[in-house]
Amino acid sequence: MKKIFRIIAVVVLTTVLSVPAVLAGNDDRRGTAGATELLINPWARSAGWGGVNTACARGLDAFYMNIAGLSFTEKMEVSYSNTSWLGGKTGLTSGASINAFALGVRVFDKGVLGVSVMTMNFGDIDITTYNSPEGGNNGTFSPSVMNLNVAYAHSFTASIHGGVNIKIISEGTADISGSGFGLDAGIQYVTGENDELKFGISLKNIGPAMSFSGTGFSFQFVNENNNNMTAEYRSGEMELPTCFNIGLSYDFLIDKWDQKITLAGGFTSNAFLKDNFVVGLEYGLLNRVQLRCGYVYQNDIFSDANRTTAITGLAAGGSVNIPLGKDSKSSVVLDYAYRSASPMKGSHSIGASLKF
Repeated sequence: MKKIFRIIAVVVLTTVLSVPAVLAGNDDRRGTAGATELLINPWARSAGWGGVNTACARGLDAFYMNIAGLSFTEKMEVSYSNTSWLGGKTGLTSGASINAFALGVRVFDKGVLGVSVMTMNFGDIDITTYNSPEGGNNGTFSPSVMNLNVAYAHSFTASIHGGVNIKIISEGTADISGSGFGLDAGIQYVTGENDELKFGISLKNIGPAMSFSGTGFSFQFVNENNNNMTAEYRSGEMELPTCFNIGLSYDFLIDKWDQKITLAGGFTSNAFLKDNFVVGLEYGLLNRVQLRCGYVYQNDIFSDANRTTAITGLAAGGSVNIPLGKDSKSSVVLDYAYRSASPMKGSHSIGASLKF
C-alpha cells in the first residue's frame, strides 16, 4: 500500500510541477510549436463529443486525452480509425487523411500494455519556387507524418488509475526530415456507488525541442572568385505543443433499458495555443448504442476576424456495439464523429474496434 501511494505521489507531484511550464505560454508564442499534429484527435469515439473524456476515457480511446483510461481494457482490444481532416475550401478535394491503429493487451492482473500508430497523408502538393509561386511546372512532393506511441496503464486501486505514454515523432519530405519524442502522463479517479463520478488529469507532449535537417536546406551559388560553393541553412528548434487537461464527468443511470446519460466537462491549457473549455453529453441505450455531442470553446471562436483556429467547436457522433455471439463478451464497435470547421470543410471520422 505504501508503494502505491508513493507512485501516486510521484505522478501527482510531477504533474503539478509541470503545470507552470504549460501555463507559461503567451501570445508571442502562439503558433510557434512543432509537431502540432499531436493536438489532433484521430479517434472517432472521443472526437464525437469534442475530446471531453479526460475523466472517462476507456480502452484504446484513452491514447489521446488521458492514457490512464487504457487500464480499463478488459483482455485485448484492437482499433482502427480514419479521419478526413478539414476537407479543404469549398470546391477543393480533401486536405489530409489521418489513419490511426492501436492495440491494447492486459499483461498483468492490473496492468495494460498498449501501442498505437498515427499517420497523416496530404497527397501530392505542387512544388513552388521564387520564380514559380503558383507551382505546376516543378513537380510535386508528399510530406510524411507518423507518431508511434507505446504506453502502460495500471489500476492502483479500484478507484485510482494511472498511465504513461512514450511517443516517437517523425516528420519529413524526400530531402528534409525531423524526429523527436515526448511523454504523456495521466491519472483518473473513480468514485460513487456505481462508479458514476469520475475525475481525470493528464499532461501531454512533454519532451525536448525538435528540428529538421537534410539536403533540402542546402543551396549552390558562385562566389566572387567564380567558384561553385554549397551552403546550408540552419533549422530552428521547435518546442512540442505541451498541454494540460483536467476533466470531470458524471453518469446518470436509468434502470429501464440500461440507459445512461453522461455529462462531462473539461479544460485544456495549451502552451502555444489558446486555452479550450469543452462540455459534452453522451446517451447510451442497452449498452449497444451511444449518441454524443460536444462543444469546444476558446476565446474569439465566434469571430471570423479574430478566430485562430479553423475548428468552430461543434462535434457530434455515435457508436454501435455489436456482440459476437449471444453469450460472448467479445464485440465489434463501430464509431462515427463529425467536427465543424470554417472556412474549411468539417472533419469526418469513422472507426472500428474489436474487443475481447
